[in-house]
Amino acid sequence: MSSRRHIIKLSIATAAVALAPWVQAQQPVTLLNVSYDPTRELYVDYNAAFAKHWKAKTGQDVTIKQSHGGSGKQARSIIDGLDADVATLALAGDTDALHANGGWIPKDWQKRLPLNSSPYTSTIVLVTRAGNPKNIKDWDDLIRSDVKVITPNPKTSGGARWNYLAAWEFAKRKLGTDAKAQEFVAKLYANVPVLDTGARGSTISFSQRNQGDVLIAWENEAYLLEKEFGSKVDFVYPSLSILAEPAVTVVDKNVDKKGTRAVAEEYLKFLYTEEAQDIIGKHFYRPTSAKAQAKYAKQLPKINLFKIDEAFGGWDTAAKVHFADGGTFDQIYTKK
Repeated sequence: MSSRRHIIKLSIATAAVALAPWVQAQQPVTLLNVSYDPTRELYVDYNAAFAKHWKAKTGQDVTIKQSHGGSGKQARSIIDGLDADVATLALAGDTDALHANGGWIPKDWQKRLPLNSSPYTSTIVLVTRAGNPKNIKDWDDLIRSDVKVITPNPKTSGGARWNYLAAWEFAKRKLGTDAKAQEFVAKLYANVPVLDTGARGSTISFSQRNQGDVLIAWENEAYLLEKEFGSKVDFVYPSLSILAEPAVTVVDKNVDKKGTRAVAEEYLKFLYTEEAQDIIGKHFYRPTSAKAQAKYAKQLPKINLFKIDEAFGGWDTAAKVHFADGGTFDQIYTKK
């Protein structure tokens, strides 16, 4: 009899173990995606698509919360304890800080997903007032005495760093030396009346507060402005710009503490699917899949782009030379 009771108990225990994943799968889960300023609209649509995908795959409801701000500032927030499951920041250099300051992610985090963990790219363009009254065509127009430039602060904004480096490389190629490039960029920032902390803040300063003659902006921000203020703005592609490669990562310390690793990893992998790549193209980011690239080729034309690795030796070097305390940005801006 006791043997039979033991078998019954064992069967119940086995059934409970078998049911545990099913029960767990039915519990709703919440993710926090800590991102940079101009991805707000992209992730609203993407989150809805992912939630539908995850529900169909696992039966589990997932809610994705968003946090947006200047990319560097967002990285600091995670380091200071913001409970991010994933970080989708503007540049790999900001994400590297999560490893360097507290080991929130492993050093080789970029190897965990395809294309160095960059599921989409972008670039930097010049947004003008409607009709381009100042006849702005390229970077060298931004140092004219009659032009006021709106761009965010590269100490807090990832987009601002892309802007700065694009202008620097244009000047270096045109004028021949880093010293000449530094003089050029100093003149450009002398024309900047206000440094917002993030790209979206600069967009608001330009479009809603009517500050400046030209906004240095993400390509997708330029298209969003065109959609919202079509009669008030134009934008031009400069002769040379930078290939911006925003990268994504799971924040390991947080997902392991919260038990959200599986859904967080799937959230980032889903960015590479054709469904997600189409959403990326719709929101004026540059997809990485050939199919989506072909679909959005007219909207996102081929332009002359350089990579940060070839021009500046990668983000680590660029950050130390240009954006660290006492670097070239501090040198030119304190002289302003």
